[in-house]
Amino acid sequence: MKRNRIRITGIVQGVGFRPFIYNLAKSFAFTGWVFNDSSGVEVEVQGSVADLEKFRKDLRIKKPSISVIETLDNIDISIIKNEEGFIIKHSKREPGQFVLISPDLAICNDCRAELFNKQDRRYFYPFINCTNCGPRFTIIKDIPYDRGNTTMLPFKMCNICQAEYEDPGDRRFHAQPDACFDCGPGLTLLSSDGTEKHTDNIINETIQLLQSEKVIAIKGLGGYHLACDALCDAAVSKLRSRKYREEKPFAVMFPSITRVKEFCEVNREEENLLTGNVRPIVLLKKKPGTKLPETVAPKQKYLGVMLPYTPLHYILLTEFNGPLVMTSGNISDEPISFLDNEAKHRLKDIADYFLLHNREIFMRCDDSVSRIFNGKEYPLRRARGYVPFPIILPGQSDISVLGCGGMLKNTFCLTLNNYAFISHHIGDLENLETYKSFEDGIEHFKRLFSITPELIVSDLHPEYLSTQYALDSPIKNKLAVQHHYAHVLSCMADNKLSNEKVIGVACDGTGYGDDGNIWGGEILIADYNGFERFGHIDYFDLPGGDSAIINPYKTAISLLLKSGISDDVILTKLFPDLKSEFKIIKNMISKELNTVKTSSLGRLFDGVSSIIGVKRKINYEGQAAIELEMIADEDDTGQYPFDLKKDVGTQLLLIEQIIIGVVNDLLNGMSKNRISSKFHNTIVEIFAKGILEARNYSNINQVALSGGVFQNMIFLKKLIIKLKSCNFNVIIHDNVPCNDGGISLGQAVFGIFNS
Repeated sequence: MKRNRIRITGIVQGVGFRPFIYNLAKSFAFTGWVFNDSSGVEVEVQGSVADLEKFRKDLRIKKPSISVIETLDNIDISIIKNEEGFIIKHSKREPGQFVLISPDLAICNDCRAELFNKQDRRYFYPFINCTNCGPRFTIIKDIPYDRGNTTMLPFKMCNICQAEYEDPGDRRFHAQPDACFDCGPGLTLLSSDGTEKHTDNIINETIQLLQSEKVIAIKGLGGYHLACDALCDAAVSKLRSRKYREEKPFAVMFPSITRVKEFCEVNREEENLLTGNVRPIVLLKKKPGTKLPETVAPKQKYLGVMLPYTPLHYILLTEFNGPLVMTSGNISDEPISFLDNEAKHRLKDIADYFLLHNREIFMRCDDSVSRIFNGKEYPLRRARGYVPFPIILPGQSDISVLGCGGMLKNTFCLTLNNYAFISHHIGDLENLETYKSFEDGIEHFKRLFSITPELIVSDLHPEYLSTQYALDSPIKNKLAVQHHYAHVLSCMADNKLSNEKVIGVACDGTGYGDDGNIWGGEILIADYNGFERFGHIDYFDLPGGDSAIINPYKTAISLLLKSGISDDVILTKLFPDLKSEFKIIKNMISKELNTVKTSSLGRLFDGVSSIIGVKRKINYEGQAAIELEMIADEDDTGQYPFDLKKDVGTQLLLIEQIIIGVVNDLLNGMSKNRISSKFHNTIVEIFAKGILEARNYSNINQVALSGGVFQNMIFLKKLIIKLKSCNFNVIIHDNVPCNDGGISLGQAVFGIFNS
């Protein structure tokens, strides 16, 4: 006989790990015990040497599918104990320790089968779950992950649920959100004025309201959705008007993958992503002639699609038997509502009714957004289903760092040892509510993972609220890192690169540069310790600063003037309705009044979009560039001439000839589609040429692509093909977004290497 003590870390709490170990130990007739503590799971098992060895192998091979084992350490214990069997001990909390916490998970197949089984006691119960599925991150207040530390504490289990919870042979053994009709959360239906709607069947009543063009605010896992009939143009238009979301695409939830395929093209990887246990919103190509009204996703080739991931969603979508718009429960630019009173106040002018439940959401969390690119997942927003699982860093660190992220699509990042805990999507830090969510989120992560950051890292931009947070922080050690360099570092860390040099290509809309200008079309020579700005798009003027972002026609006029297009052509052929404003813009540029210099590729896309008449003013971030991409023909091979020029050691990507070519084609009657295609191809060629020059200069063959412009699939795909044809090794993002949602990781990694 021999006795082993085994310590296991990873995602091993709230995923059925203790009952798995209990049943595995019983199968070997071992004696001993297992319990959760603040850093993982500890096991003592006693049996024969051969059985103990097989037990350790089975731990890894047969573990619960949703668990993740990071470490498994085994110690031989010399003392043999006289015990009667194997037991599960109570959890214990140890100061300074932490455990990896599971994200919220979609309903599992077993629970879904019970949900629709009329003989099951949980038939149509909207909160059915087990150790393999259900809420985790959004209901946890503290660790260890036990019911008393979650928002399920107020719900005392009935005798039947309690028996399941205590039975190691039951799949609900120690499932902390376990509940049923008799003892768990329930639904309430309210009108927008707060009056409860009394009905024998809340679900049927809700379905009837949706069928009669009503907008319903539905409380979910991490916040509220605003839902309406996706096939009803009047209902969708009503939601758009009330939400002040004029044109930004809505996400749509379908009852099944079969129904998705009626509207969208779906390949195997996309289907796997849609039907897995994460269930993000997945961008899918719309089928020609789709029956969805244009108001769902105006001027888009793609549709944001998701499948039900909670039992309540499954019940609603099955009974409704059609797609529902499921958009975040907020007014544009505000964070998603998650507290009941707050939601009823903020959404009362949008929703006709509220479908509520009485299980508290402790931490708000949006839906994740992703897509498949080249057969792999390419994340666009990392939140529900992924957070708070960490990114594994390329090396161990003795210092804990807080990266504060940027202004738009904000996330923060806390590091501990070799883990980087990137937050859920916070949003744009442009109002008090979002900033408060940012602050609350940092404190929650610090508490959950027992992290006391010793260094805080922020963006260079002095006016970002995330930068102000860092400057005001009591953390004494502070660093600031350039925005686009942080993008490149994020891509490097995402790919677990060691401290090797890369050619970093960072392309986005806005980022404060070392020289005080606005960068955004950058070629950097970089590693974790620093960077050299090798090349960039030649500066052009941004008249009105942020005003030009909302009004791309201002950028268009600036580009036209820079490229030598005559005033007469601008005023008679391109912008005849802007004669008075043209003079103001030209005067601003010539006198450098309220005008900044930019090298932004995002702004260049905006300007060209406006020049050819695709979008002059935008209603959501990146709209002009997105709609320019949507009209391009990916198979077109035409392009415009361009030049590169060396200037004081920096390679400038010149744009004048490109703009002249765009204008000439437009005046000669070429279609907007062809012009967009040629422009995309030219941007690919000019960056490829700049990257080749960087390789000639540095002998570096590895290219890291990051920044929001790499959400443009035509640009991303064609640039990768071009670079690979030149024998470059190209890395892109796998686990964190290429947009500003990923820069907090880059900031944190910079802090680790430069503390």
